[in-house]
Amino acid sequence: MSYQLYTSSGGVILKLAVAAELAPAKTFHPLMQESGHEYHCLCHGGGVGDVLGNLCQEYYSMGTSRSRSGGKMEIAYLVLRDIAATWRHLGKINPDLVLTCGNAGDVRKAIAASYLRGKGVLHIEQDIYNPIEMIAFADIVTAPSTRYRDYLEDEYLLENVEVIGGYPHALYVSRLQTEDPGIGNYTLLVLGGDLRREDIPGLISRVEALGRRIIVVPFRFSPHYVRSFVGSEDTEVLEGFVDLPSLMAYADLVIYGAGMGLTIEAAVLGVPAIKLRGFHERHASVDLAGEVGIPVVDSASLSEVADDVKPPESSGIVGDAERAVRKLIGLIDDFHEVAGPRGGLRSMKRIWDARKGFK
Repeated sequence: MSYQLYTSSGGVILKLAVAAELAPAKTFHPLMQESGHEYHCLCHGGGVGDVLGNLCQEYYSMGTSRSRSGGKMEIAYLVLRDIAATWRHLGKINPDLVLTCGNAGDVRKAIAASYLRGKGVLHIEQDIYNPIEMIAFADIVTAPSTRYRDYLEDEYLLENVEVIGGYPHALYVSRLQTEDPGIGNYTLLVLGGDLRREDIPGLISRVEALGRRIIVVPFRFSPHYVRSFVGSEDTEVLEGFVDLPSLMAYADLVIYGAGMGLTIEAAVLGVPAIKLRGFHERHASVDLAGEVGIPVVDSASLSEVADDVKPPESSGIVGDAERAVRKLIGLIDDFHEVAGPRGGLRSMKRIWDARKGFK
C-alpha cells in the first residue's frame, strides 16, 4: 500500500529540484519556507547552502560559472560536462518538477538536463530584458508584472508566461536580522556584475573624491586589483565573506554597480543608495530603481547627487513579494494544469540574438 503526504495547506507534498546560484537562492528561500514541499538543491557556485540551510534535504554541485577569458571550445566542454553531471543528479533525485531562477549558467544547465530527463521546469524570471535562452524550454515562465509578461511574449515569443506580481527576494531580505558591523560612519561601495574591469580605476577615484570614509566590497573583482587603485587612507577594501545586508543596512550611503539583487535589498533595507549606470542600456533593475527612487547615474555624476540621496520609497515591495510567493505555490501545486506550451527553438533564437547586445 502506498501513501501520499500532504502539506499543511492540504496539497500533496512534491519532490522538487531547485537549481540556484547565490542570488537566486534568496528568491527561493521564502518559497521553500512557505510551501512545505521536499527540496533538493542543485548548487552553482558557493554560498547557496549558507542561504538555504536545512530547507534542502540534499545538495548537489552543478559546477561553477565559466570565465569569459577561457577559449570557446574549453568553455563549451566544461558546460557540457556540467550538464551531464546535472543530468545524473536529476536521475538520482527523480523530482516531480525543477525550479530555476535568474539568467546565469545554472539556468542553462538545469533546463538542458531537465529537458533530456523529461522533467517539467518552472522558471522565475527577473532580468526581463536579458533572459537566458534556455527558458524557451521551460514549461512555465513567471514575470513580476503584466508589463514584463507582455514584453517576454512580444519580444521573445514565449507563450507560457504567468504574472506573479512581485519579487520573492524582497521577502527574504525583510526577514533578515542585520547586525551593526561597528564601523561607524561610512559609504559602502559594492562592485558587482554591472561593472567591467576597466571601470574600476576611475570609479575608485571618483568615490574617494566624495571625501568620505569608503568601505569597498569587491564582489566580482580581485581585492588585490581593486586595492591597486586606492589612493586614500579612508578607503578600505574587504575580502572574504562579508555580511553584505548588515553592511548595507548601517551605511550612510550605498553605491553599487550591480543588478536586481542589490536593488531589491537596498529598497527593502531602506538605505540611501545610488545605482551606477552599468554597460547594459536596458535592465529590469534600472526600472525597479526608478520605481523606488534610487538614482541611477554614471560615476562621473556621483559628486552631483551623493549629498542629496534619500531612502527609497518601497513600502509595497514586501507585500508584493508575499503575494508572489503565494502565486508561485499555486503554480507549483497546479503545474500540470498550467504548464505549456513552450517557446521552443524560435523563442530560443530570438533570445540568443538579443543577448548579443548585453555582452
